[in-house]
Amino acid sequence: MVLLTISACSGGSESESGENGTSSESGDGTVATSGGSSNGAQEITVRINDDPDFLDPHHATASISFQMILNMFEGLFIPQTDGSLTEGLAESYEVSEDGLTYTFNIRQGVRFHNGEELTMDDVVYTFERLMGLNGGEKLSNNFDNVESIEAADDTTFVMTLKEPNSNFLYSLTALQSAIVPKSNDGKHNESPIGTGPFAFVNYAPGVNLELKKHEEYWEDGLPYLDKVTFAFQSDDQAAVMNLLADEVDLTGVPGHRVPEVEGTYNVTHQNNNSSLIITFNEEKEPFNDVKVRQAISYAINKQDVIDSVFFGYATPTGSNMSPAMGDYYLDGLQDVYKRDVEKAKELLTEAGYPDGFKTKITVSSHNDIYSSIAQIAVENLKEIGIDVEIEVVEWGIWLERVYFGRDYEMTAIDLTGRPSAYEVLNDYVSTNDAENFFLFKNEEFDQVMADVLRETDREKQIEYYHRAQEILNEQAAAVYIADYQILWGSKQNITGLKSYPFWFHDMKEVKFE
Repeated sequence: MVLLTISACSGGSESESGENGTSSESGDGTVATSGGSSNGAQEITVRINDDPDFLDPHHATASISFQMILNMFEGLFIPQTDGSLTEGLAESYEVSEDGLTYTFNIRQGVRFHNGEELTMDDVVYTFERLMGLNGGEKLSNNFDNVESIEAADDTTFVMTLKEPNSNFLYSLTALQSAIVPKSNDGKHNESPIGTGPFAFVNYAPGVNLELKKHEEYWEDGLPYLDKVTFAFQSDDQAAVMNLLADEVDLTGVPGHRVPEVEGTYNVTHQNNNSSLIITFNEEKEPFNDVKVRQAISYAINKQDVIDSVFFGYATPTGSNMSPAMGDYYLDGLQDVYKRDVEKAKELLTEAGYPDGFKTKITVSSHNDIYSSIAQIAVENLKEIGIDVEIEVVEWGIWLERVYFGRDYEMTAIDLTGRPSAYEVLNDYVSTNDAENFFLFKNEEFDQVMADVLRETDREKQIEYYHRAQEILNEQAAAVYIADYQILWGSKQNITGLKSYPFWFHDMKEVKFE
């Protein structure tokens, strides 16, 4: 699925694995299967829909990548299951009264997976790399507001901002700025090295990603697992069969197959905190006309999608924010575009398309929900005269053409949730070239999003975020369909699984009892 944080991948050496990547040969020639081994090793196999786009955390933009690689990397801060932050590689920090200077005390005794100790050189190198300093390519827009960075001494790192930013600490997690070793420069994708609880072993494109326990991890006693294998399987139905055959230990389960799994396996419900959308390239006619976008919003039957694709396990939405975001979420917008075919036809006529038009919806094959949603859209839009062709492409091609190339007319995707309300809505800021693949432009929206960063009062921040959601709804920046639940099926003896407001299979505290 897409975090927009969203991109495609680098190969690794081949490993011997089963058809679904659920068993592998270790260096000593023994074969370990999922759920443990003959010598008592704790080994788990987790099904993932598709390959990571990048293993380099500074290049990765797909949420499907962060599901896996966040087990290898850490930032100065660590997001928690409730969306809050706690100190990570920064043991403590202070913020100046004017909100411009952030001083971080870097945790001592932390080691990278290659055995090297984390130093201030690595911290400085990480942010210089992200910011494109020293002649390098800028890899992130999150630090455009940073005036300077410096190592005050061997344990103190200082960042000075140009303007106060109420969201700044959220830029310092591994989602945005994973700390990587300077010594690995030029090799972060093919041989990724971090400080996280698990270290890279092997990546076999189309098969699996293998990680092993970081024996010198700085949190005492963790992790419990000796090995984690992320096995790639795009077919939901086949993945359930793999679970029932004990070939995987954890997988998503389609709603209609829950009865097959319940009882024998644990089934847990996770609020996805995502925004499932049908969206448009707003620089292409006729989608540059708000009335056309509104007409499509009135025509799409959200409840059909919820019932037929997610079997009721979803909550309707009306903007890019999910109810999972609590006070930041503006309730009521989900009812603005109640299905109204006649209203949709009127708006199309006002826009100059009384007989409709032809278009194409391009969707990725890495999850069959997108094709299912596209089929519903085709039938709904046919009723108002819009003739839609469905184009299904591989995930890597979707990323290249739609997300990065902006070479599309319509698409369906889910924008993955993030712990920060600002990051949830930031995709639509007109200057956010990296993530605004809809090419949405609205001056008021941009101003609201700029103002909220300067606001320190939480209640006033909420007001800004509510107005931002109203603008997206008024402008029909997308057809906002739902936040759907993920149903996880796992073996009953697995404990320690956590749910976050973003995509992350956190293996740090997982074990087999």
